[in-house]
Formats: sequence, C-alpha cells, structure tokens
Amino acid sequence: MRLNQATDYAFRAVLHLSRLPRGKVVEARLIAEEEHIPMRFMLKILRLLSRAGIVESYRGVGGGYALAKSPAEITMKDVVEAVEGPVHINRCLIAPEECNKRNTAKCSVHKALYSIQQAINDKLKEYDFETLSKS
Repeated sequence: MRLNQATDYAFRAVLHLSRLPRGKVVEARLIAEEEHIPMRFMLKILRLLSRAGIVESYRGVGGGYALAKSPAEITMKDVVEAVEGPVHINRCLIAPEECNKRNTAKCSVHKALYSIQQAINDKLKEYDFETLSKS
C-alpha cells in the first residue's frame, strides 16, 4: 500500500491550517507557497478537503480557506479518506465476490489482510492534527 502524493500534500495543507488561529482564513496561494505544493494540486486538494467537511472555503475579497472543525477533531484517517477514499489493502476487502478463492469467510489470507487493514485504520485515527501541529 502506498499513499499518493496528493495525500501527502493534503496532510501538509491541513497541518498548515491547524497551526493558524481558529477561524483564520488564508488564500490557497499562500498555503501552496509555504508548503511547496504546486498550485494546480493545491486547489484540487482543497476542494476534496472541503467536500469532506475538513476545510471551509470563503469566496470574495478576503476569501480563502480555513479548517471546518478543530484540529483535534481531524485525524490522518480523515484526510486519507478525503483524498483517496477508504483504506483497502486488497480488493477482496472491498468486494468479497472478487476473491479468486470465492470463500473469504474461510480464507486465512483474507482474515490476515483484514486484521492488517484494521491496524492501519486504527493507527491513522490515533494521530489528530492538534497533536501533529504541536510537534
């Protein structure tokens, strides 16, 4: 499993916003410049984060982006899912009917992969952006 570059950029954008005073609105250009994120990706990522309820967008003069909730309420799992969708390390965990063995209930590999996937999800939930912003 490998997280894509957009997810890395999303982590950095949310972390950037987490370090600002609550409700502070900042332009996408500023986040992109300070975090070294190409602007074309920045706008796409902010749209995804906005759609997921992590970021709010403000239009017009003085517009930009701010966190939609407190950094303590946003986990790394939230950001991964906003950009990439739910974490699934194998297709049989998404759609059991796609299992080549056609018997996920008795498949020891399926059970092991499910356990690993749960551990990854649990670990991503452990890290919130309030904690990350302080380190």
